[in-house]
Amino acid sequence: MSARTRVVIAKPGLDGHDRGVKIVARALRDAGMEVIYTGLHQTPEQIVETAIQEDADAVGLSVLSGAHMTLFRRVIELLAERGAADVTVFGGGIIPDEDLPELKELGVAAIFTPGATTQSIVDWAQKNLATE
Repeated sequence: MSARTRVVIAKPGLDGHDRGVKIVARALRDAGMEVIYTGLHQTPEQIVETAIQEDADAVGLSVLSGAHMTLFRRVIELLAERGAADVTVFGGGIIPDEDLPELKELGVAAIFTPGATTQSIVDWAQKNLATE
């Protein structure tokens, strides 16, 4: 029997818009993944601590505030510092196309910008986050 994929979904920073992230969390849950939604206004430290405590396979960040470069970078750095660099980081939000290559270089596995369907996110997660 295979273990369920565990995904921490988080809203880092001061952004208070959470409708989209809740829809994504529900879609991943409905697809059979175990989803831990941390809620609004989480620090990178809180997100990483949750990911480690929950033995997460992935962390999904929703960033609409414009602080995506700082927030993604910090979460990836903290995961590495805590010995959890194998946790996949992905995300979405209002992220300019010109920032996508740098985010990929940082180690962000996927970015879903406005217009991405929940099905495309689920399909990506099922393909890339499968646990054995």
